[in-house]
Amino acid sequence: MISLYKLEIFTVVVQTGSFSKAAERLYLTQSAVSQHIQDLESRLGTQLFHRGRRGVSLTVAGEVLLDYANTILKLLREAENAVTNVELLAGGQLRIGATPGADVYLMPDWVGSFQHRFPLLTVSLSTDITSGIVSDVMNHIIDLGVVEGELGTDDGLGQLALQEVNQVIIVGVNHPWFNLNTITLEMLSGQPFISRLRQSHTRAWVEGLLQPEKVDLNIIAEFANPEAIKRAVIAGMGISILPEYTVRPELTLGMLHMLTIQGLTLRRTIKLIWVRDEPFNPISRAFLGHLAAGQFPQIYQILG
Repeated sequence: MISLYKLEIFTVVVQTGSFSKAAERLYLTQSAVSQHIQDLESRLGTQLFHRGRRGVSLTVAGEVLLDYANTILKLLREAENAVTNVELLAGGQLRIGATPGADVYLMPDWVGSFQHRFPLLTVSLSTDITSGIVSDVMNHIIDLGVVEGELGTDDGLGQLALQEVNQVIIVGVNHPWFNLNTITLEMLSGQPFISRLRQSHTRAWVEGLLQPEKVDLNIIAEFANPEAIKRAVIAGMGISILPEYTVRPELTLGMLHMLTIQGLTLRRTIKLIWVRDEPFNPISRAFLGHLAAGQFPQIYQILG
């Protein structure tokens, strides 16, 4: 009988496209992964992969096995979900990925309340831009993603809007706009602007919003996360646009001031993402149920 463990290794090799990348994900050596696949091929009497310098690709027999493997592993996950009582688990881990901002200002509260209820479970949180989180979800590196960036229509990606968040202009105490509440779009042109990195969805969103209005942003610095952007604005380097929830403490302390743009509402949506056609594992399901009961009842629609 084929070992389920070897079958799982086989699917990870398919997902990553190479023995070395599969080894990294599985915390095994490359030679161990290679040996498991060779054992599987020997047992079946057929070659499952074409080996090449740029990785591996499935043979015809490998494609047939992959269909069966996906069905078998999906049934196994469904069986696990049907009988697992998360309340009685002695351990387990949930892997979540979040975009900058959500990782620091939203996830600690969500994860903290979940772990208060399930103290024996652990949560691993990683941070990346939206495209990186999507890739990690689809490659099964993480179980769930929380992103603020705009998403395409990936056939395999499930997505659910959690909440809309206001985006605001922020200025430091010495900026001439500190006593204003509203500005016009035209006033943004030429202002020293602190931006997210060029490859981020937030940068693309800001530029896509302002460029059609002929606003010429004077980007003087780029940072990877909202915390660094806030520090730069507080230091008087320039202005920026950030989600309101990331600047509330500084607004309360008077270290920053927020402005709106006349006639324009800046909003983005925090979204939950997952692999659409696969069942949630028991711990993911428990986490989602916890969020649904607390503040996001719309999650119930994906739990069934």
